[in-house]
Amino acid sequence: MFKQLKKITRALHIPSVEEREIAYLNGSVDRMDLEHRQRQIDRGLFRKYY
Repeated sequence: MFKQLKKITRALHIPSVEEREIAYLNGSVDRMDLEHRQRQIDRGLFRKYY
């Protein structure tokens, strides 16, 4: 029962801003791409609220 509940909560989990930023940075292919992505995050790419 508890195991099923944990699976459901993991499936419904909405990633936090920090988790999305880390995933975005981990997707970089080289150093220049990583630096570009870091600058985008510093400018607030993931911090915009609508």
